[in-house]
Amino acid sequence: MSFISVFDVLGPNMIGPSSSHTAGAVAIALIAQKMISPPLKEVEFILYGSFAKTYKGHGTDRALLGGVMGFATDDTRIRDSFAIAEERGIAYRFTPNETETDIHPNTVDVKMVNGAGQTMTVRGESLGGGKVRIVGINGVQVDFTGEYSALIVVQQDRPGVVAHITKAISEAGVNIAFMRLFRDAKGGIAYTIVESDDKLPAGIQDRIRENPNVHDVMVVQD
Repeated sequence: MSFISVFDVLGPNMIGPSSSHTAGAVAIALIAQKMISPPLKEVEFILYGSFAKTYKGHGTDRALLGGVMGFATDDTRIRDSFAIAEERGIAYRFTPNETETDIHPNTVDVKMVNGAGQTMTVRGESLGGGKVRIVGINGVQVDFTGEYSALIVVQQDRPGVVAHITKAISEAGVNIAFMRLFRDAKGGIAYTIVESDDKLPAGIQDRIRENPNVHDVMVVQD
């Protein structure tokens, strides 16, 4: 038997006319900005499918920009996100891509640059009802929703790295809900994504970084 939640019926608390085109857009960008160290200096949003066709009329542009500045779906500042981005010195642009069609209709690439010159590209899909899925990080295919606390480890694909990650998580008393490894090629860059029932404790990134094959560790949670 399947159950329908109140969330599914009413949708999320949000600013804007569409749970897919505004609330979902905010949620994707909000997750993305947690993967790069502040301050954010530049961002390009590459829009696909219906996002590319209707992003101005549905407020997807304001929603994405608000999300990447850390605004939640119901934050009234989303209406003024253009002006706020300019006040914060964030350069932004929106690039519709209507040539790639073999893709989810509500897809966006969030390409970010921070003050230190670090770059990060996150691809997300808006699934409806404010729910989203992150499907790409820096060109590597991944899959997580952001509904759980998530630990994202960027690593060299070497023996023992995953064992090191799970040992660090176990020692921190964290219960793993889901754990997946994504890679493009054997021995190359891989992403281990751990989703947890509980909040991830402070210091867990430093423990995982002790392995020399770990390049970066990101925590995505409220």
